[in-house]
Order: sequence, then C-alpha cells, then structure tokens
Amino acid sequence: MKDIKVAIIGLDTSHSLQFASRMQDPECEASQKVNGLHAISCMAFVTSFQDEAGIKQRTKDMEKLGILVTDSFAEAIKGAEAIMLEVNDASLHVEYFEKCANLGLPIFLDKPLADNMENGIKIYNIMKKYNTKVFSASSLRFMSELSDAKEEVKTPDKANVFGPLGIAPAGESVVWYGVHTFEMLQKLLGRGATSVSAHQDDQGVVAIIQYEDNRRGVVELNEGAWVYGGSLRNSSERYSFSIEMVTAYKGELDQVATFFAGGKNPVEFEDTLEVMNLLDTTVRSLKSGKEEKVTKV
Repeated sequence: MKDIKVAIIGLDTSHSLQFASRMQDPECEASQKVNGLHAISCMAFVTSFQDEAGIKQRTKDMEKLGILVTDSFAEAIKGAEAIMLEVNDASLHVEYFEKCANLGLPIFLDKPLADNMENGIKIYNIMKKYNTKVFSASSLRFMSELSDAKEEVKTPDKANVFGPLGIAPAGESVVWYGVHTFEMLQKLLGRGATSVSAHQDDQGVVAIIQYEDNRRGVVELNEGAWVYGGSLRNSSERYSFSIEMVTAYKGELDQVATFFAGGKNPVEFEDTLEVMNLLDTTVRSLKSGKEEKVTKV
C-alpha cells in the first residue's frame, strides 16, 4: 500500500518538521516512526511566531527530507492527497482553512482551532459548506494516561488538570498554549460546560469550569513549568496521573495517518468547538474579572 502524499501548510511551528521527520527521516528512531504518510511539499511564510532566519533554517531541514518548500499555495498543494495545516499563528487559520476546504482532501488542522470562538465558528461553517473531512486537536488528547484515567473513574464529576502557559508572540497565550491543557479537561469530562471563572497572577492562570450537571473542572496553566498532569474523581473514586510526553508527536500523527487513510474522525468537531469555546470564555473572564457564560453554539 503506497504512502499518502501530504502537503504541509505553514512552517512557523516546529510541528511541521517534527511530523515530517516521523514520516520520512531515515534517522528517525523506529519507535517514533509513523507509516503510511509522505510529506511532498510545504508552504513556508513568516509570521509573528517565526522570523525569516528561522524559516530559512527550517526550510533547509525540510529539504533534507526531500520536501519541496515553496511560498506558493498552488505549488504546495499540487499532487497532494491530504493536507496538514501547521500554522502557529491561529489568527491565520480561517484564511488558510478556507483555501483548503473546497479541495476535496482530508485536513488535519493543528491546534488551536482558531484564535477566538468567532473564527472557530467561521471554520465550522466553512467545513459544513464544503462537507470537508477535517479534525483539529492537541496531541495531549491522545495520551494514554488520559484513557487510563477514564477507565479508572468511569463517571467522574470533578477533574483537575495542569500544564504550561507558554507566552505567545501574538494573540492570546491562553488560547495558543492553554489549548493543550483544556483538551485534557474536555477529553476527561466531555461536553456540557456552562461557565468559566478565571484568575491570573504572577504564576499563571487558573480557570474553574462549571457544567450543566453539577460537574466541575479546574484548569491550571503555569508559567515556566513544562509538565502536564491532573486527577479525575467522584465521591468514591480518585485517579491521579502525570503525562509522559515522549510519545506525543507519534501518537497524534498515528491518528492523522488513520484519518487520512479513510478512518473515522478521531475527534468529533463538537468536542473541538467546545475546547475553543472554553479558551475563548476563559479569555473573556480574565478581561472582565467575572464569571462568564460559555457561548451557545
């Protein structure tokens, strides 16, 4: 069975190179290799997240893997059978998703869905208009530690999760980097969030999320602490976990490969929309200093 030809749109994120390496770098460790995909091209352009010097270096690294790097969208998608949208600047996601949505190709839209809920809904509407096959997620959603937690506590009513708050060069840091930790919460508790109350101090951001059936989630985003973990519980059961990130890229790319090969969408778009909604509501709560209601979609 031949590999699926992948076009990568965007080079302002290290994910472009990390994923391409796991597809076709002959020096990639066997334990990290993902079969079934081959990156043929990459569209590269400067954003607030990567300057020209950084793009030039990454271009050299991608070309060593046999990937055509171009600034032309038309050239990048020529001959592609699937698309990975790898644009760190989430404010550009609507623009590039709209360019790709009507091509009839499956799309992986790397996290976060967009820079705010308004643009997340625009992407949703574009997807519906063209019946585009797409999924968007953080690698944290697919970590085995979360599956283990859900197996141990099948009916949780409380979840606490923590992760880093990377500082974005542009846009909202909570959206850009907090997406990882909010994905963990959404995977653990599912949908149904109704409000968010968020507070920021010199250590980061803490958000309390209320749910329609009296569940509660707490998300802690910490500056300078690059670790993920949490706990899941109900009145009689409790399970704590710490995330080992060594398999994160491979785990997500495995999902992408299966999806591109015709497999079921690994993340329902309604789940992705709720993560975007939670991020957006957290930002609104931080700005207002009040509890904010989650937008009805």
